[in-house]
Amino acid sequence: MTASAVRARSQREPKGSSGPPAAEPARPLIVTGFIAAAAATGAGLAVVVMLALAGWIAAPHAGVGLPSVLRTAAVLWLVAQHVGFALRGTGPIGMLPLGLVLLPGALLWRAGRWVVTAGSVRRLRHVAGAALALAVPYALITAILAVASHSARLSASVPQAAVCGLLMGLVAGGLGAARALAPWSQLIQLVPDRPRSVVTAVTGSAGVLAAAGSLLAGTALAIHLHEAASLQGSLGAGWVGTMLLVLLQVGYIPNAVIWAISFTLGPGFAVGVGTIVAPTGASLGPLPAFPLLAALPPGVHPTIPGWLGPVVLALPYVAGGVGGWLLIRTAPVLSIEAAPLWGMASGVLAGAALGVLAAFSGGPLGSGRLSAVGPSGWQVAAVGCLELGIGAAVTAGFFNYVVLRRLRPPETKISARRTSGTDQAGREPSGGHTIYVNPWAGDEAGGPPPAAGPAALP
Repeated sequence: MTASAVRARSQREPKGSSGPPAAEPARPLIVTGFIAAAAATGAGLAVVVMLALAGWIAAPHAGVGLPSVLRTAAVLWLVAQHVGFALRGTGPIGMLPLGLVLLPGALLWRAGRWVVTAGSVRRLRHVAGAALALAVPYALITAILAVASHSARLSASVPQAAVCGLLMGLVAGGLGAARALAPWSQLIQLVPDRPRSVVTAVTGSAGVLAAAGSLLAGTALAIHLHEAASLQGSLGAGWVGTMLLVLLQVGYIPNAVIWAISFTLGPGFAVGVGTIVAPTGASLGPLPAFPLLAALPPGVHPTIPGWLGPVVLALPYVAGGVGGWLLIRTAPVLSIEAAPLWGMASGVLAGAALGVLAAFSGGPLGSGRLSAVGPSGWQVAAVGCLELGIGAAVTAGFFNYVVLRRLRPPETKISARRTSGTDQAGREPSGGHTIYVNPWAGDEAGGPPPAAGPAALP
């Protein structure tokens, strides 16, 4: 090193600074969010491209080149975020597997944590800004993928891609960013008592129905497992295609659970125009060659035994009752009039949430007979609000009354003894002397003169 270089360096450094050089200022939060969004998209696309390439290599691909495979992989990544698409000659495809949402959700969760760490976010009130800095670039990248995947045979919805990307970035990225700053126990304590009790009640009701729906769907599939295995083998997909088909069916498991919940609520679901599967019976036409649908034999047939029907129809009221009990268990003391109203509110919120999930769990499979597949969102919401709300209102009112009875102060012994004319020691007042008062003493002849009133004063 020359003397001039040493002299220039000594002039740039202040005197007396022997420590390490100062850290460079952090990059803007929007730049950090864009890097995280690009990394999450790239990681997800890498997984989907590997699966698409495996299927392309294992299956006959005459006339299908590598660019078509890459466009298909981009559409599959959009499908994982519940973005519908259209096939030429078939129509719109909106019946999408909800289980695939876990892949972009997990990647965005991790991206949200990284944005908080790399962006030097220290306060929970800044989490919304961090989530927005991640969600906006992610929505933009998702919309660009929808445009890039367009072809003559297949096209994805660009507006839906932007909206779904924004929502997923806000929800998954925001939760990951908040969790990076504080544990769940502290985050839950930030919610006021009353809203926290309502959220607990809604979660409890939905959890009971999810467990019941999983049991019903699993039992129906187990009963028809032989038919499902035979249908799987008849497709002749090979071992690679069979693995991909099994993976696709695993992605549809949340859809099946939501359909079973709609079944317990009463509206049921459809597998084609003019079909219905409800507790009172089923009327179905020819079904697609999909192994999960083997649990639904076509034609007109009863769905459950007669003795099981009342039990299934009572499940929503039981779920609402669990929600009402949790509401009173976690909430401060309510008045006897307010408890049923809050219980009804929690049941209505749970029913509305189930209606939204029901709407997302179904969709069209083309423009023909299968243009209506899945439950009706508004019917599930209406019936769910009514059934869950009634169960939660009655249960919340009952348990709140029990709590109020326990918290009511008991009658003290002093008040009881005052009623009987004794003090705390059990003695009579006035030092043990009983004073008898004759209310008619002034009316008796020869009685004492009446007391002088204020007019007799000097």
